[in-house]
Amino acid sequence: MPMAPPPDLSSLSLAEIVRAMEAQKLPPVSQWNPTHCGDSEMRIARDGTWYHQGSPIGRPAMVRLFSTILRREADGRHVLVTPVEKLDIAVEDAPFVAVTLKAQGEGRDARLTFQLNTGDLVAAGPAHGLRFAEGEDGPRPYLHVRDGLEALIARPVYYELAERALAEGDTPPGLWSDGAFFPIAPATDA
Repeated sequence: MPMAPPPDLSSLSLAEIVRAMEAQKLPPVSQWNPTHCGDSEMRIARDGTWYHQGSPIGRPAMVRLFSTILRREADGRHVLVTPVEKLDIAVEDAPFVAVTLKAQGEGRDARLTFQLNTGDLVAAGPAHGLRFAEGEDGPRPYLHVRDGLEALIARPVYYELAERALAEGDTPPGLWSDGAFFPIAPATDA
């Protein structure tokens, strides 16, 4: 059965976004513990492109399907898992990229919803935190997606977040979403 195409985030109301997020059903990969079978010969590049044996996977529906069986192991490795097999997959940075932002409300009442390169919708909040890491090319913002999996926030979306944070006037600058506050400065180890 083919997967439904992803929704157009810009055209959805808040109620429609909530319904779409509730409708996202994922397989119970955390409950599957098959024997490790080897390497999938797949890689997810930093820009979110999925490759198999060195060639980009050109079918978005196939990428979406594989993304539903992606899991991060306790040791940090990424695997594709089914009830009967587990295969390694190389991930250069984060397995997802947040490519679109829809912001609704202001201040503590704000809700920031992101659309991933796979079409999935994720609203930042207590269960889906934002974090900012310092990289060689400047700040690298991430969104927690699920079970240790993150999305790198695309640079244009990061600029939207930065503008919003500066307009809020909080000190330190940061963002509110679903009642949680996320400073935009990279976390420092104390």
